[in-house]
Amino acid sequence: MDILSERNFMLYAAKNYDNPQCMDIEEFKDDLKRFNYIKKLFNKYRTTSDLKEQLIINHLIVLYNIFGAEPATRMLFFKLGDYKDILKPFLVFLNYMPEAIHGVDEQPILSSDIALDNYIIQKLRTI
Repeated sequence: MDILSERNFMLYAAKNYDNPQCMDIEEFKDDLKRFNYIKKLFNKYRTTSDLKEQLIINHLIVLYNIFGAEPATRMLFFKLGDYKDILKPFLVFLNYMPEAIHGVDEQPILSSDIALDNYIIQKLRTI
């Protein structure tokens, strides 16, 4: 398994992309923008404590539907590596958090090594 990098990310995404409604490359690029949207929402939460949990969940569900469980998880941890503590509670909530994520770093990222954000957990429990 290749380690994800900026060089091979687009090819990996294209190989795992499964959206029957996609009509052109622009729709594919629009779907890839969801990683940036989530990153912006995570950054906003980190800087202002404003959590848009429903919007984050919606973006995550779309990503998992079009890329599949393992590829979406790998791409999320590659693109949002600085936000693991924010990402993990959402993936646990959606039942997508594996015990280990391979192919992002040289060593697997272990779920048990990632702390959970208690505020996010509390917010997700109300849904």
